[in-house]
Amino acid sequence: MVLVHWLIAAIAFMLAAYLLPGFHVDGLVSAIIGAAALGLANMIVKPLFIFFSLPITILTLGLFLLVINGFMIWLVAALVPGITVSHFGWAILAALVISLVNGILGSLARA
Repeated sequence: MVLVHWLIAAIAFMLAAYLLPGFHVDGLVSAIIGAAALGLANMIVKPLFIFFSLPITILTLGLFLLVINGFMIWLVAALVPGITVSHFGWAILAALVISLVNGILGSLARA
């Protein structure tokens, strides 16, 4: 099941790259590596950012989590060759697209 979710995340990366002109993925291998790196970043780094930004997250009623997700995409793009983000705004939009695609395809995979 983990491989299915990994593949879904890679598909989400490719779809975000197709839809957003400021987010580029060179190929399927880069998307798979990016999906793995995003999973690791979400597991290790993201909880720290959520903890330290809790007051602003509460103040914005959770909308600051989109900025944190965008930062995770930006971090992955900085670490993985073949994934580029031209502007931080594109990283936030890519995080939104990737989250939506992961949610939709993930729910279809469970059914």
